[in-house]
Amino acid sequence: MKRAWIVLAVGVLAAQAGHLLAYQIRFGAAAQQVQSSGIHSYFPDAVRSSLGITAALALTGLFLIGLARILSGRSIRAGSAPHYARLVAILFTIQLLFFAAQEMSEAWVGGTRVASVADLLLWGTLGQLPVALIAAAGLRWLLARFESAVHEIRIALAAVPSRVAFVALVALVRNPADRNLLLVPAAGASLAKRGPPSSLRFSTN
Repeated sequence: MKRAWIVLAVGVLAAQAGHLLAYQIRFGAAAQQVQSSGIHSYFPDAVRSSLGITAALALTGLFLIGLARILSGRSIRAGSAPHYARLVAILFTIQLLFFAAQEMSEAWVGGTRVASVADLLLWGTLGQLPVALIAAAGLRWLLARFESAVHEIRIALAAVPSRVAFVALVALVRNPADRNLLLVPAAGASLAKRGPPSSLRFSTN
């Protein structure tokens, strides 16, 4: 379920990059002007936000992979990952649907004619498919190592208390002096509570 949500989020974010590529192919040098005017004026900010979120997610994943490698002391091997072709198909479908919904919403809000299904499929495929191919490769690599890294981090964190207790036990067994040092505070506290024998008890006789 977590993997499905990650794929969905990446597909929605990648759709903005595909939208940008589709307009670049369709309008050429005028793409920037079309995307930053009228009903499309929101688009540059949406692209920047999508790229920023994608970069933040990628950096977070790489940070966890590096942390897992440090804690485990070995390189993170790739675990089970979704099939590349299947991942491309899923991402492309999500991106194409989001692209079509975005284009139709813009047309309705702007009061212009909605593009035909053929146009949406043509320009959507030209813009979204290359992005889906790249996004699927990166996401497959990241997912395979991210899940393995999370597993390694859980093992390392679970082993921390037991390792500390084991080191303390070995130190007490190997060095009796350390054991005596640990017992001194307890003995001192006990004597402080009991106190020395009072001489008044003997003076009464």
